[in-house]
Amino acid sequence: MAGVWYGGRMSRPAFADAFAHHVWATLRLVDACLALSAEQLRTTVPGTYGSILETMRHLVVGDSSYLIAMTGKRSPLVDEDQMDLPGLRIAMERHGVAWSRLLARALDPDEIFHERGDDGFERDAPMGIGLAQALQHGNDHRSQICTALTTLGVDPPSIDVWDFGLQAGRVVERLPGRTP
Repeated sequence: MAGVWYGGRMSRPAFADAFAHHVWATLRLVDACLALSAEQLRTTVPGTYGSILETMRHLVVGDSSYLIAMTGKRSPLVDEDQMDLPGLRIAMERHGVAWSRLLARALDPDEIFHERGDDGFERDAPMGIGLAQALQHGNDHRSQICTALTTLGVDPPSIDVWDFGLQAGRVVERLPGRTP
């Protein structure tokens, strides 16, 4: 990820870890769902978006829509009705690169972006709100998928930010009474 040199060290974009976690957590969840049967992927839980597969598609399509609106660039289409988990995984990997590029720019949180849906819907919002929405949308639907997995008796993968930080080498934990 691009950054700027300050005082002998490379800075990172403010939201770099947040969006790296967003992509990582989604990919971990896709990978966990790859082991499910077609019937299990159709599992729905009251109060959630839809089936596991429908929710995963919606999560990735939403991510694609936010990127298109905030970058002004078309990304490969994500078919909300047909795309399978391997295809969604590839799309999300591409999103990780796109988020990194976007965050590497000197973003103005008050810069207005315009979003237009295929159905004629339009919205103008500041970049800071769009970034927050992308993260919240992902967290909300990943949580719903984890709930559905739990109802199937499947332990969902650990996708919290601390686990991401440990795996990415961004967090160091020490047990009481032990030195590193």
